This record gives sequence, structure tokens and C-alpha cells, in this order.
Amino acid sequence: MSELAGIDDWEQLWGVPNTAAAVITADGNVSAARGDQNREFGLASVTKLLTTYAVLVALEEEALGLGDPAGPEGATVEHLLAHTAGYGFDSGSAPVARPGARRIYSNQGIEVLTQHLAQATGIDFADYLAEAVLTPLGMKHTSLPGSPAAGGRSTAADLSRFAAELLSPRLVDRQTLETAVQVHYPGLAGILPGLGRYNPLDWGLGFERNFARPGHWAGRRISAGAFGHFGAGGTFLWVDPESALACVCLSDREFGDWSKQAWPALSDEVLAAHGR
Repeated sequence: MSELAGIDDWEQLWGVPNTAAAVITADGNVSAARGDQNREFGLASVTKLLTTYAVLVALEEEALGLGDPAGPEGATVEHLLAHTAGYGFDSGSAPVARPGARRIYSNQGIEVLTQHLAQATGIDFADYLAEAVLTPLGMKHTSLPGSPAAGGRSTAADLSRFAAELLSPRLVDRQTLETAVQVHYPGLAGILPGLGRYNPLDWGLGFERNFARPGHWAGRRISAGAFGHFGAGGTFLWVDPESALACVCLSDREFGDWSKQAWPALSDEVLAAHGR
């Protein structure tokens, strides 16, 4: 039985109309899949992973640098990617803290960053994302019709290609990715929307690094070295380097109490099936 078989009961148990999920191994192959792999879903904040990867390409191309001033006074590209620039959560929000002082998860910070990149390159960010990430990976059914923080759309098949890239990077140097998934500005407390306050709230450059904490949405078997993101629209993607696995899950029911029960159980089943 597939380690993803549990999602077959989600509609009855949790009222989730549609779900598509996949498990990706280190060789880039999909070892298990459930649901329509070509159905498009809104990604919500999983969009941030695609956006981050485009920024990593830009860093390697030297279109910008981590230390470049960007956003509010005293903030840099690194602050914006690591949610420490001081902006509030919502789009259009004003700074509420000095850069580097607090971990404030912020859509606004990501949007300001992509505006900065567009100005630096002279290329609209959606076009840059397509040229730098989507087209090279063959993600033909992924688009950015909305915010680069939360407005992407994709399929499980396309995100499986992206997850394979995260397991074995080709578009950026492995060291670039390893630097991005390290914790930046360690020790900062913060609030993760929908889940509560963590002290510290660990984050890399665009990648959540808060895994293996009690009550985490990715369950109890995942390693502390894992990285990824979840979206309030009912989506997640995690990569666990220790088990050399990635898992993509897209649904069309918003994150809530059901996710806090269903997602950890699903992730634990995936990792247990692969000996974790």
C-alpha cells in the first residue's frame, strides 16, 4: 500500500474536496503519488519557495547581493528573505521593528524583495521566475498570476520536479542552496501564522527551518535538518536531506485544525515507509 494512501480518507474525514500528493526520492523519481498530478492548485505561501529559488539564481548571476540595501532603512536582501527586515505580515504593511531584531513572517518583505530584483534586472519578476526556474525545470503548468509571496499556481507533477531540484540542485550550486537553508539570524523568536509562537523561530533564506519541533505540521519523524514551507491554502512541500526524500501535498481546503491532524500523520507515514 502506498504511504500516501491516507489521503484517500481526507474528503470523508476532513471535507477536503481534492488532494494531490507525491513523494520524491534523491534520484528525482516519484516513488509514490496520489490524486490528480496535473490538477492546478493555488500554492499560497508555498509560492515563496519558487520565489526564493529565483532569487538564489539572481544571487549567483550577481544581479544582487545578500548585503545589498533593500526595504526599510538598515535592511538588506538577506533580512527580507529571512523575515527579519521588520515589516509586518500583510502586503502593504509598514515596518514594525528594526531590521534583525525580530522574526516577523512577512508577505510584504517578499514582495518588496521581488520589486527590488525587478528594478535591478529590468525584468518583471514573473518573467524572471519563468526564465530562471520554471522553464529550465519543465514546470509548464506553474504560473505567478498574483503575489510572489502567496499567489502562485501549480500542480503536484510540476512541484515534484521542483522538489527533485531541491534534493539535487542543478540550477544553482549546491553550496548556494546549503547556505540558503542554514538558519539565518538564529535565536529570534517569532509567530508562525496559524501555528503560534516559537522561540526560536528558525528560518533560512526563504525556507522554514523550524522542523522537528513538537507539534510541527510535518510530524515527529522528520529530521531537524529538513526545510520547506506550508501554505494557508492547504499546501506544503518539505525536503528531508537525512532521508533523501521530499513530499509535496496540494489541496483545496484552507489550512486549519484538519491540517494539524492530517499533515503530521501523512508525513510520518511517508518517512516510516522509507525507514525513518
